[in-house]
Amino acid sequence: MDDELVRGRLEEERTRLGGLRDGYFADGLTSESEEDSLSELSSVDQHQADVGTETFNRERDLSILERVEAELADVEHALRRLDDGSYGTCEACGNAIGEARLEAMPAARFCLQDQALAEREARQVGEQP
Repeated sequence: MDDELVRGRLEEERTRLGGLRDGYFADGLTSESEEDSLSELSSVDQHQADVGTETFNRERDLSILERVEAELADVEHALRRLDDGSYGTCEACGNAIGEARLEAMPAARFCLQDQALAEREARQVGEQP
């Protein structure tokens, strides 16, 4: 895979994700508390479902923002790996990550087998009481 092509794709993705993140910050999502964002809704004049909807929307937006920031961190990590020459090498086993996988996910850190293993382990941890 051509390093400059990969770098261009990663930088485009960084710009896209940065724009999404900045949009959430511009909307004031992270600068005000949930209580502040709901203070416009009078508990007397508003139905409980309206407050629930606002809470749900805020939690959804925060979840999306968290995911965008995680993807942005993965892209930054991939760019550093490109700089140090370790891009395209699985961080778990040290084998090459397949070109098809890198084409589909340029910020991939693991080969398919190790990614599947990591996802299985994460599910098991989430299932434990």
